[in-house]
Amino acid sequence: MRLASALNNRALGPFSGRLGFLGLALIYLVLIAACLGSLAQEGELSLGRSPIANLLKTAGEFARPSFLDVWFGNPNLEYRSDDGTLLRSENRQTVEMDYLAGLGRATWTTIRIATLGSLLGALLALPLAVMTARNLAAPKPLAWLAKGVLDVARSIHTLVFGLVLVGIVGLGPTAGILAIGLHSMGTYGKLFAEAIESLDMAAIDAVRSVGAGPVQVFFNAVWPSVLPQFVSSHLYIWEFNIRDSTILGLIGAGGLGLLITEATSLFQWGRLSTVLLVVIALVVSFDALSRRIRMALA
Repeated sequence: MRLASALNNRALGPFSGRLGFLGLALIYLVLIAACLGSLAQEGELSLGRSPIANLLKTAGEFARPSFLDVWFGNPNLEYRSDDGTLLRSENRQTVEMDYLAGLGRATWTTIRIATLGSLLGALLALPLAVMTARNLAAPKPLAWLAKGVLDVARSIHTLVFGLVLVGIVGLGPTAGILAIGLHSMGTYGKLFAEAIESLDMAAIDAVRSVGAGPVQVFFNAVWPSVLPQFVSSHLYIWEFNIRDSTILGLIGAGGLGLLITEATSLFQWGRLSTVLLVVIALVVSFDALSRRIRMALA
């Protein structure tokens, strides 16, 4: 433990100890002041002409989600021109039922994108994490290459990956799955490598001492110990990707993001409220499920 602490302090260099922490805090405060000052100087901190009125109007429309029209909608809603001419009429209850059916299909698409994208990211990250973990002593060129790939994947946002992939594979869920997978690969790799580095080296050295090769060391000494942490990390990132995949509709990947884009572009705040309630329900349900699984693995 003392050796690990000494190594950590050496890695932190001048930022170790209380004075180092105070120095980092001061740098952070200076950064905050620079951000606020530059935005104020550019006039970018304005809230608009009438923010309170706009807030109240939007909040009032959000307070009545569109799904309520299934029960309380006008069965004979008429649309008239300024001179009173009847343009069309519709049954709001029927229209909203059709919308909710489409919302269900979009929800399933979002779940598929997040699920398959998370699995793809985990599978891609595992060998890179093994090469990156310092205690497994992979050849330095491979370790540097793997770390570089993970850093790049983690640095590029899912939406950017999606924009590029839509141009390559076309519109649809495939682009979303690949975008989620490539970005998640960076996060998975970092978490997996940290889990491996936290292992007790005595077990690994014991397996190596009997002449086991790298693959045997991994499956006999590393994999059984890190599996619970891997599962926990996978559940956490999967939950995050449920949220992240909802924005991929902005670039044509489908799912709930497409409905969010349509609602915001048409200022249909009631329908946006309905979609956001579905997103919240998805995240809360998955969080409860993943918590129970993590507790079972503990």
